[in-house]
Amino acid sequence: MTRSGKPDFGILLVLAEQEFVRALRADTAGQGFDDQGRSDGFVLRTLDAGPTSISGLAARLEITKQGASQIVDDMERRGYVERRPDPSDARARLLHLTPRGEAALKAARKFHQAYERKLRRQYGDDAIDTVRAVLTSMAGEAQVSTPHFRALMF
Repeated sequence: MTRSGKPDFGILLVLAEQEFVRALRADTAGQGFDDQGRSDGFVLRTLDAGPTSISGLAARLEITKQGASQIVDDMERRGYVERRPDPSDARARLLHLTPRGEAALKAARKFHQAYERKLRRQYGDDAIDTVRAVLTSMAGEAQVSTPHFRALMF
């Protein structure tokens, strides 16, 4: 609690994000995607924007190539992504979504849309539009406008 007796704003943001992720995981687990890792959603959305290399994925996720490789190895083992030869460079391999990866992403996007519709019914369009504007401002308009972030949004 703050001195005003109200819950700390930053803590509320963290708790809200945790609750959203918990609900998302429960929903997608019920559709057969109960093996999702913490980074899977970001990888799925990034690859949905188009195939990329491990280096490209690492750059988009702002992690090391080694970290990206570990995530991809695990996701490949679980059937969400696959490596295919790069048609423009026989030595390189590009990452692609598998049908399972596409289905998991579709399930997650469907949940995101349903979650927002539920909030709009509960709190009204104006309230949710205001929350979206505040979160966009907090994240930074420049950050939200980057191609990396835009690839994650849609």
